[in-house]
Amino acid sequence: MNNITLAPVQTDQPSHLMPVFGRQPISFVRGQGAHLYTADGTEYLDALTGIAVCGLGHSHPAITAAIAEQAATLIHTSNLFEVPWQTAAAQKLAEVAGMEEVFFSNSGAESNEGAIKIARKFGHMQGVATPKIIVADHSFHGRTMATLSATGNKKVQEGFGPLVEGFIRVPFGDIEAIEEAAIHHPDIVAILVEPIQGEGGVNTAPQGFSYLEEIRRICNQHNWLMMLDEVQTGNGRTGKYFAYQHTNIVPDVLTTAKGLGNGFPIGAVMTQGRGVGVLTAGNHGSTYSGTALGSRVVYTVIDTIQKENLVENAANMGAYLVEQFTEQLSEQNVTVRGFGLMVGIELPKACGELVNIARDEHHLIINVTAGSVIRLLPTLNINKKQADILIERIVKMVKNFLA
Repeated sequence: MNNITLAPVQTDQPSHLMPVFGRQPISFVRGQGAHLYTADGTEYLDALTGIAVCGLGHSHPAITAAIAEQAATLIHTSNLFEVPWQTAAAQKLAEVAGMEEVFFSNSGAESNEGAIKIARKFGHMQGVATPKIIVADHSFHGRTMATLSATGNKKVQEGFGPLVEGFIRVPFGDIEAIEEAAIHHPDIVAILVEPIQGEGGVNTAPQGFSYLEEIRRICNQHNWLMMLDEVQTGNGRTGKYFAYQHTNIVPDVLTTAKGLGNGFPIGAVMTQGRGVGVLTAGNHGSTYSGTALGSRVVYTVIDTIQKENLVENAANMGAYLVEQFTEQLSEQNVTVRGFGLMVGIELPKACGELVNIARDEHHLIINVTAGSVIRLLPTLNINKKQADILIERIVKMVKNFLA
């Protein structure tokens, strides 16, 4: 590894970075598969993967080769011209997503901004002057002004008022609240929800994925757009390519990002059904939308997930993790939940300190969300040996913490 060029370290200089991140006292210089390495070569098992981003693991050879070759060929021309890799990536993504139209964005937040714009334009096309969107408590849709306004987390919104108007909030999983909102707000045009709330604590609705089926029914009844935020749950994470595919319904608008580029920043907003044709020339755009480089990465990620059967592996290994955590922590009063390789372990008390304990004592990278939920988002190609190591370290850590 002597040929790796490291960024210069200036420990005696003040940082010029905005202090918007609460950083951990560690940095990594390289990654390989399910592992990260510090400058001195210390190995860490990565069970967070950049927060559900590097689904194929770090430095996957197919992604590395695609980026290197495309960077040496053509990175960007703008959407003033056809971008062949963008066309190919859109076709491949539309096929696995069950959608018709694709717009490539630069992030999950931008994808959700696109969905919100689609809903508003759809409403105006229906003659609704002030279109409104139903969103859920404890949701997370991003940090732009519209997406943080849609987000059901006051901490994210604090200090940024006045918020963008046009959102009606209901409890996650509460179909009666949605139907009640329909009675009192005739200007509702869409519903935007996450199939599983990641930031909210790896929450599934009490009725499971039948929640989505009920939302589909209500949207059909009222001529609303059904919009799903699959920024985190998409790209094989839950044991289906997209989480909605655990059901028989299809949304009108679907957003994704994170695992779409395996670390390369790219997202997408997709439409089918009522969502098709809402946005036309001049309604939306982005300088970096679907660059040749980004689009080739997307194409290669999807192709790799398919060739390596990683959706199936995520389903199988995820079920194994849930089974083992449930069995081995049966006396610790914890709740284990999740689908595929999106697993949450809810402890009976706040456990934010476990992030540092996992890192320093167990060489394990995890995340704690919603205060008391260990969130695990390992690589989609995790094998049984790695899964067993993850289980052993988590179980030992949780038992010690709750002792």
